[in-house]
Amino acid sequence: MSRKKAVYSTELKTRLILELLKDEKTVNEIASENNIIPKNILPQKSRQLKKMNVIEKRYYSQDY
Repeated sequence: MSRKKAVYSTELKTRLILELLKDEKTVNEIASENNIIPKNILPQKSRQLKKMNVIEKRYYSQDY
């Protein structure tokens, strides 16, 4: 038997990413509080940081 892939809500993902970016807790602490495997959180964090970098580049590349 195979397990079904867990689907997390956008609100949960956003809250987890914000907690990670604050650097007040470790990935393991956040994962255990939310009953999530830590390896599921790290890719979300890296994706979000890449998006933020793209937004920052766009913002600073505009001429005023």
